[in-house]
Amino acid sequence: MQHRTVFEVMTHDVVTAAPETSFKGIARLLAENDVSAVPVVDPDRSLLGVVSEADLLRTTAELPDLEGRPAGVRLLSQERRLPDAETAAQPMTSPAIAAQPNWNLVETARTMHREGVKRLPVTDETGRLVGIISRSDLLRPFLRGDTAIRDEIEHDVLAGTLRLAPDTIRVTVDDGVVRLTGPVDERADIPVIVRLCRSVDGVVALHESIEYSYDNLALDAEPPR
Repeated sequence: MQHRTVFEVMTHDVVTAAPETSFKGIARLLAENDVSAVPVVDPDRSLLGVVSEADLLRTTAELPDLEGRPAGVRLLSQERRLPDAETAAQPMTSPAIAAQPNWNLVETARTMHREGVKRLPVTDETGRLVGIISRSDLLRPFLRGDTAIRDEIEHDVLAGTLRLAPDTIRVTVDDGVVRLTGPVDERADIPVIVRLCRSVDGVVALHESIEYSYDNLALDAEPPR
């Protein structure tokens, strides 16, 4: 089975900023390209960091209001001895967490969840930016049609990987929900079938009503003579 990788679903043409891009220049990049963050790269496209809307807002939230009062209880940048964020190099998050083109989508989703980010820049083995992947990109496999999902399960999983005879297991797919019915010899085969079918791209849920000839999961079970 061929599982999708970051390279297959990522955005290849990435909007980027340079370390010297001005604060307003970053804001324009975000607005004009309808994105919420941009990677910051050097002239060789090596990834230096990421600057997001949240980074810009965090900077402006530290400024006083029109009457000179601090916005909230946090100290002003000047009081905290922090420089004003005039360029991308100052508010950006660095080092940036990056994905690799060969990562699978499950690995990528877990990294996003663990790090609490909505997107990951993608870098090659030298650290150069080659793309960016977002949460919406991770959902793209779920747009696969039911016919494509069923064909992959029948041909690649059941026939190709498990070497089951044709029509041993009947597969139906409705809006990404897979149902498996049919007989197998050993009960221990069922979890393997379910796990492999569930891992096919685009499968939302899986239900099985697979029958078995004997229970080789029970203690001291022997095949019928």
